[in-house]
Amino acid sequence: MAAPCGRGALPVVLVAISAALLTYNALLSSSSGLLPLTSSSPTATASSSSSRRFGAAGSAGRPRPFHTAVTASGSAYNTWQCRVMYHWFKEARRVLWPWAFVQWLQKADIKEEYILMAEPDHIIVKPIPNLSRDGLAAAFPFFYIEPEKNEKVLRKLFPEDKGPITKIDPIGNSPVIIEKESLARIAPTWMNISIAMKKDPDTDKIFGWILEMYGYAVASAIHGVGNILRKDFMIQPPWDLEVGDAFIIHYTYGCDYDKEVTLVKMVNEATASIPNWDSYAAD
Repeated sequence: MAAPCGRGALPVVLVAISAALLTYNALLSSSSGLLPLTSSSPTATASSSSSRRFGAAGSAGRPRPFHTAVTASGSAYNTWQCRVMYHWFKEARRVLWPWAFVQWLQKADIKEEYILMAEPDHIIVKPIPNLSRDGLAAAFPFFYIEPEKNEKVLRKLFPEDKGPITKIDPIGNSPVIIEKESLARIAPTWMNISIAMKKDPDTDKIFGWILEMYGYAVASAIHGVGNILRKDFMIQPPWDLEVGDAFIIHYTYGCDYDKEVTLVKMVNEATASIPNWDSYAAD
């Protein structure tokens, strides 16, 4: 069972990434006025404040809160997704890519020992406990991340002296709950591996839009950071039809819904609660 949310204050920052993946900004804070963002802005402005903590108690009863970071672009659609995601982030408390994370970890004053990496198209359906433990991160296993199938190209960056290809977990960087210190070690390697993959025509062609996910998985393995694979971390419609025990709905795929579907109800509720939504949508 998920432990209740801890008490106290922490800064919550959603990280916005430019189209070139070269800048980051603190996008939203959990108790700010959540002002509308202009659709013409390539990145968002920064703000910060305090909020309740996510995270379950440790084995000794010590709270293990984690900081939340969300990768996003500054497009109108991504901004809307962030606002919907943020609404359910706040509701759950009641009961960036590579280069961006390198900069963020260097510059941000993060009090928590753990970080949850999430995305704008995540809707949090219930409080998320700290699923990591014993030095292991907690991550969702993606069926399309297949290290063994792609061993030939992965060996260019994960040579045999690093160990068997099975050391690379079938994960991306999100959703992941990880120790801050571990992410600080992984992030520069993640960036460099992603760049190397992009520069290699064969690797770039094979991995395409999931290239950075593979980059993160390889970087994690290189630094010896294992992962607890949690299928209940999130569901992905239309492949998954029931929320069940999941903590997140990931609605990245094209789907048809009717008004009775949980996702539609949650998006509608979030949209109705967003301040200044009518004026923002009219821009």
